[in-house]
Amino acid sequence: MHIRGDHAELVVGGRLDVRSAADARTVLHSALDDGVGDLVLDLTELDSWDATGLGVIMGAHRRAGRAGRRLVLRGVPPQMQRLLVATRLHRILAIEGGIAAESLPRV
Repeated sequence: MHIRGDHAELVVGGRLDVRSAADARTVLHSALDDGVGDLVLDLTELDSWDATGLGVIMGAHRRAGRAGRRLVLRGVPPQMQRLLVATRLHRILAIEGGIAAESLPRV
């Protein structure tokens, strides 16, 4: 996993999983604590995440709210969009551009 950026926008690449969670959490918390306004998390380079990685995102979302900020996800890959829909987290998290129609369940 790699993260680059500053307290306003971070690009996350590789795998966000149990092995990288602690490092990701540290970077996200630092960015949230040191900045103001929205923190954009660009996920276009993210290959995958597991439940631990999703937990890091949710923890950052909660921390942002407590700091009067907002965590905004950008470029969420389609397979991860489907997970957010399945878990209904797409209703809680701010996702730039929303969720693609193919990620929504068929009725």
